[in-house]
Amino acid sequence: MVEVRGGGESGDVRPQLDEDLSEVSDFLRAIGRQIKLLREQAGMTQKEFAKEVGYTESLIGAVEQGKRTPQRELLEASERVLDARGLLIATAGDIEKAKAKARVRHPEWFRSYASLEAAALEHHDWSAYLVPGLLQTEEYARALFRMRQPLLAEETIEIRVAARMARQEVLTRWPRAVFSWVIDESVLNRRLGGPEVHRRQLGRLLEIGDTRGMTLQIMPMDRSENASVEGSFILITPKGRPQTGYLEVQMNGRLITDAEEVRFLNVRYGTLRAQAYSPQESLSLIEKMLGER
Repeated sequence: MVEVRGGGESGDVRPQLDEDLSEVSDFLRAIGRQIKLLREQAGMTQKEFAKEVGYTESLIGAVEQGKRTPQRELLEASERVLDARGLLIATAGDIEKAKAKARVRHPEWFRSYASLEAAALEHHDWSAYLVPGLLQTEEYARALFRMRQPLLAEETIEIRVAARMARQEVLTRWPRAVFSWVIDESVLNRRLGGPEVHRRQLGRLLEIGDTRGMTLQIMPMDRSENASVEGSFILITPKGRPQTGYLEVQMNGRLITDAEEVRFLNVRYGTLRAQAYSPQESLSLIEKMLGER
């Protein structure tokens, strides 16, 4: 059994910015200043510019301050509206590199698990409280980091969001690993981040559950039995290595390598899958929830 202290996967507790991550933050601020300068030269207010590019004024303000990562779609729209002559779109590749740097600069406590996750042949996740990190939308992840106590700096939030999004690359690799998730129904009813963030997150779960090679099941709240009310856990099988368990509680993460403990988690996960809705029933429930929103 290996214990890794420092914080939960759902929030990466109180990370410290090291020199490399500060460079990423400085880069995002520099892009924000470029957009602001071009906007002002065009004689546009933030409100006018936001309307032209199809984004909210608050998001534009956050991007200009380096507090939000500008997505390619925003850069393309800004390029057109501000006649930037290729200046902004040229930064898109650099932003991807910055995200990659954030990815490899996970907090020290999380790197052992992250390295296993990146090389996983199988990934099975029981989530009792939050949407699993690999399935979170950018807005949902940002909401989680913003509600973290003690409060995180805005630049730290953006770097952690970028790191989390970069981890999701494992979902698109081929040959694809075997993925399954069992998520408690209460997670679907918890509107973290507000109604729109919640709606988009439900849509993301629906998309994942409908993807070949990925299985998503919902554990109903009205079940009279639940094999793991004690909390969430992950079972992961890295290439060429035995299956490993992973647990998180508040500010502690723990890798479980003891074969007997891993076997216990396997028994629990198998029972959870049997107790949960079937994959198709789970997707139908999410579709119904989306229709009611």
